[in-house]
Formats: sequence, C-alpha cells, structure tokens
Amino acid sequence: MTGDPITYAKQYLEDLLTFFGLNVDVQASHEDEVIELSIPSTHLNGFLIGQRGETLRSIQFLVSSALKNQEFDLNRVNVDVADYKRHRRERLARQAEQWIEEVKTSGQAMPLSPMNAADRRVVHKTVSDYGGVESESDGEGRDRHVVIKPTSNDSTAGPDATEKSED
Repeated sequence: MTGDPITYAKQYLEDLLTFFGLNVDVQASHEDEVIELSIPSTHLNGFLIGQRGETLRSIQFLVSSALKNQEFDLNRVNVDVADYKRHRRERLARQAEQWIEEVKTSGQAMPLSPMNAADRRVVHKTVSDYGGVESESDGEGRDRHVVIKPTSNDSTAGPDATEKSED
C-alpha cells in the first residue's frame, strides 16, 4: 500500500470520532514500530475510554484492523484519550511498589488479580527496578495474572533484578 500508515491511522480515527459528534485533531506519532494516537480531552472522555479501558481497546483494534486491511506493514496502534493510559500506568506502578514492599516484608509470593497484557507489563517493569523480588505471569487467557515473589537468592541486585515474563 502506498501512503503513510501514520497519516492513514490519524485520519481513520478522526473520521471514526466524527460518528460520535467529535471534531478533534488527533495527535499522531511513531515510536518503536507502534503508531501512537492521542485524542485530546473532551466531554466524551469517559465514553471513549469505557469501563476499565474496554472501549479504548476496541477503538485501538478498529484502527489496527483498518491498517491491516489496507496492507500497511506498520499496523500496531496505541490509542490514548486525555492521557488516560499514562495516568493508569503511573497509578499501577505506584500500586506495584506497595505490593513489592509487602512481598519483601512477608517473604511470601503474592499472586495478583488477573489483568490485561499492558498492565502485566507495567507490573513486570516496576518489579524489575527493585532487588530482592521477581515476577512472572501465570494462568491462561482472562485468568492470566502476575505473581510477585522474593528472589530465590534474596539478593538486592538493584535495577538489573531478574524478570521472568512471557508478556
């Protein structure tokens, strides 16, 4: 397909948003083989994000599918609304720090509630910044979750601590 996948994705998302009565300028960029699309804050933030980000993930899937249908090589897409995902990552990282401290204090493994792949990556990344703990994903499908546990050698290796992740 000739043309620019970033421009196509931006235009596709803006056209999609007009169906909801939004005439906004979506910010588009490209980073690490992923097209980043950012929808500015509007009165429809909650609607576009949906419960626990479900609508946002669906919009992301639609844009990615449109790129694939047009046979663009670059078709991984990340859509964010009013920095929702960034704020969510920051909150989750702070929560993960609390879980890490609990694991260090108790010396016991802590299985977390099931979460999506993006959230699991945030927890794995946060754990990897600490010594004395490690993380791994366990379970299948919607039951997939992270387990934070003390490292077997209980070293305080710092930022290079082992991360066991399949996400």
